[in-house]
Amino acid sequence: MKTITTLLATAAVAAAGSFAYAESHADPVKMRQETMKTIGGGMKVLSDMAKGKTDFDSAAATAALATMAEAAGTIPTVFETEAQDAESEAKDDIWSNWGDFVSKAEALKAATTEASVSEAGDMQGVMGSVGAACGACHKAYKI
Repeated sequence: MKTITTLLATAAVAAAGSFAYAESHADPVKMRQETMKTIGGGMKVLSDMAKGKTDFDSAAATAALATMAEAAGTIPTVFETEAQDAESEAKDDIWSNWGDFVSKAEALKAATTEASVSEAGDMQGVMGSVGAACGACHKAYKI
């Protein structure tokens, strides 16, 4: 059962990112939104384990962190074009505080890259560091 959960979680996170990129490549706002959805999907996998909603699965947690790190690495690129639409939750402050925004994106990538999930499953520690990096950017730059 654990292997099936791992495979499903890994496939769902990876598929979301691949499909989203292909769908939204031409639209900068959609690209940003899909990147954030990919990160959010990984966060849900981790959060569900931390809350006990799903059983701890080291492979699924590691895959979610890797997917999040990859997506976090694209944040500066997908936000490079200053574009808004009615569905965007990005504040204009992103582009007027570009250096800080990029720094926060780099901090998220570092947090997801450096987080390690042992067989014991210290999901609270992982959620603390990754959640803090997500929250720092959302507090400053998300409507």
